[in-house]
Amino acid sequence: MAEIKDPENTIIMETTKGRVVIELRPDVAPGHVARIKELTREGAYDGVVFHRVIEDFMAQTGDVQYGKTGGEQFNPSRAGMGGSSKPDLKAEFSDVSHVRGTCSMARSQMPNSANSQFFICFTDAPWLNKQYSVWGQVVEGMENIDNIKRGEPVRDPDTIVSMRVAADA
Repeated sequence: MAEIKDPENTIIMETTKGRVVIELRPDVAPGHVARIKELTREGAYDGVVFHRVIEDFMAQTGDVQYGKTGGEQFNPSRAGMGGSSKPDLKAEFSDVSHVRGTCSMARSQMPNSANSQFFICFTDAPWLNKQYSVWGQVVEGMENIDNIKRGEPVRDPDTIVSMRVAADA
């Protein structure tokens, strides 16, 4: 198990495939890190499906509106179209590259439209650099992300069982 250097800026995500530890990057995306931690502490990500998973690219999750199993508005056919009740975020593009294990915010064509959805890169994705807000890096459990069921949308998708800030765990 990796040593957790900064528990306040580390996420422990239990998925249906196993544990994933994400080191947050408040130095490059303070607003996005604050939102991820806020939603995590509210339990918003618990039960959310990985709705869009593309081989050799990325696994996307975080639709707390339509993608939360057991949630009031859970709708597998709409997972990926929702966000949270919070306002969209201002883009925080940086020089941090999208490489294997990078955690970055999903958004629409509008740069300032990220809300709650995020993706984790399976491989390097340099075409995303400076186009999406990187907020973290998987430091443990990437093999569990590798095992998430693929699809657009995913049939019988894997989920985030629970997501916690390490300081609270």
